Parts: sequence; C-alpha cells; structure tokens
Amino acid sequence: MDNCIFCKIVKGEAGSWKVFEDEHTFAFLDINPKTKYHTIVIPKKHYVNMFDIPIDELLYVMRTVKRVINLYAEKLGLENVQVINNSGADAQQDVFHLHYHIVPRFKDDGKNLKLPPVQVEWREKFDEMLSALK
Repeated sequence: MDNCIFCKIVKGEAGSWKVFEDEHTFAFLDINPKTKYHTIVIPKKHYVNMFDIPIDELLYVMRTVKRVINLYAEKLGLENVQVINNSGADAQQDVFHLHYHIVPRFKDDGKNLKLPPVQVEWREKFDEMLSALK
C-alpha cells in the first residue's frame, strides 16, 4: 500500500527504531509510546487486520511477538507485558496494517490499559450466543 506508514517503514522509506527483523516480520519502537520499550510488531506483507491475514502469516507475527518479549525479559528483566491488537475501526484500529503492541508494564507506571467494567448481563445470553456459532 503506497500510503501505509508501516509499509513505508518496512521498505525503508520512513524511519523507525528497529528492535527485530526477519524475513516475514519487523518490530520497532512505537513513535507514541505508552511505556518504555513500547514496541510494534508487523508482518512485512500488508494485511489490514486479523480478518485479512492468513494463519501461516499470523504465526510468523506471533513468533516475533514472543521473540521480542523474550529479548526484553533477558536483557531488561521484564516480567510484565500487555500484548494488544485492535482489528477494525470500531475496535480502535488507527493504522490499517495489522500490528501488535507489546506494552511493557512496570510497578506503579501509572498506566491503566484495562477494558471497561464487566457487563454481566451478557452471561444470560451465552447459550444464545453459542447457538449462533453452530
């Protein structure tokens, strides 16, 4: 995609702070970090989101997510992390190239990246919800 910032990063047309790269994936520090070492992991091929990417390509991405987390654990002593993906505009995706955020978390970092309170009323509809999947 010509106007995709992540595609431009992969091609070297836009700058980034590379953490890891292999044949299929690229990991770099987020330009708008939520915490220290906040990292983005992307496939090198352009896929819009989780609905678009083939499973075999997704496995490469997830392998890189794990490699980066392991790197941070080994080199930085990282023990807490959030891995976040937003797929679709209504899910707050803002760059439409599949990506995962690795957000290292630290005691008393002042961040609250929790989902809203539990909506227990959905429990009453679990049977109906599962029927829709059959």
